[in-house]
Amino acid sequence: MKKRFIKSILLCTTLLLMCCELDEVTNPNAATIDSVQNGATQADIQLLAVGLESVMRNDLEYHYDTVSILGRDYYDLTSVDPRYTGELLKGPLDNNGFLTTRAYAAWYKIIKAANVLIEAVENSAAGFDDEVKNSYYGYAKTIKAYALLMVANRQYTNGIRLEVSDPNNLGPIVDYADALAGIKTMLEEAATNLSTAGDSFDFSLSSGYDGFNTPETFMQFNKALQARLALYQNDKTAALTALSDSFFDMDGDLWNGPAHVFGATGNDILNNQFHILVNSGIGDAFMVHPSWVNDAESGDTRVSSKSQLFEPGTRTFDGLTSDYQVALYKSNVDPVYLIRNEELLLIYAEAQIGTDANAAVEAINVIRNAAGIGNYTGATDDASLLDEVLKQRRYSLFAEGHRWVDLRRLNRFNEIPLDRPGDDRIDAFPTPFTETGF
Repeated sequence: MKKRFIKSILLCTTLLLMCCELDEVTNPNAATIDSVQNGATQADIQLLAVGLESVMRNDLEYHYDTVSILGRDYYDLTSVDPRYTGELLKGPLDNNGFLTTRAYAAWYKIIKAANVLIEAVENSAAGFDDEVKNSYYGYAKTIKAYALLMVANRQYTNGIRLEVSDPNNLGPIVDYADALAGIKTMLEEAATNLSTAGDSFDFSLSSGYDGFNTPETFMQFNKALQARLALYQNDKTAALTALSDSFFDMDGDLWNGPAHVFGATGNDILNNQFHILVNSGIGDAFMVHPSWVNDAESGDTRVSSKSQLFEPGTRTFDGLTSDYQVALYKSNVDPVYLIRNEELLLIYAEAQIGTDANAAVEAINVIRNAAGIGNYTGATDDASLLDEVLKQRRYSLFAEGHRWVDLRRLNRFNEIPLDRPGDDRIDAFPTPFTETGF
């Protein structure tokens, strides 16, 4: 049984990619697993590259809902499944239940898809030159590193496998620090590939990557991920260096960044993080934690734009109460961002603490003024500035999967509120049962 879970994920992902039906790729159903891994045509490889972006969107809600609930961004008070108000808030997490395994499997499907693409390019019969090969490698390795970083943050001290390219010879589970180090190396390798990848990709990316759809501009996405990772490693110098080569823009659109896009037609899928707002008791009761509203500064437009008063009145379920619903996404085809400029400004502000307080305040003020709450007027010692950055991250990045990670990495995990007797703070998802061998 040991390692069976990841092995089954890897096989299913390969089969899924072979069955993709995507525009602008000739006869995708003609591809077989063997032909893709050995002697793939240009059309086969283009299909794999497009399929890699597509598969990234699957089951996103299982990641973002679970980590947002653990971080007390919001609650699922729909009463559909008692585990959302029981297991997730009290523990222990079931290592064989969907709250643990569904997102874990989704991230490793992405990793497998990237590995298949890399192998297909290596063994291709398409006659690619080095520039074209490097464009595929840089793209695939960046996406693979992104997925590994997401699953590493879920598993934390329980570790992840970095090496899963051979399902019959999986690499060891490594701890969080080693996982971050390995992901950093992968992003650096991807950046090297992208730097010698020519002026354009040999494949198409969706509109979610507008502005990031050439090797040069995709590199800016790669560098943004390096900045995020450096912050997790508490390497402020590396974070600032990476930001300088990313799409970080103090005067730019805070919502600029690569995104998953969705659609309601054909073979497309919907954004399942969109929750129907309750009207007269009909809808999805995904409820904002009361402290998020209560702790906000007066006039903060992020509160009014990302939440909505529960129209039927206070929602109570399983001893939990809230007056506001999650309203981050306005429709079921809204994009979900992988990383965006607002986060980069907050990374910059945090990385400047201890070095340049004025620069930190400058970035903080951009965020605050965009939210309608004016310039920062508090103290500028390191502790006060970190408090302020963390507060702005809480509101700017609400429901985007950061709060749980932020409180954990900054040793403030005890700030997660416990709302009922028996509730607990859970800092990591368990290794899935079929990965443990027990």
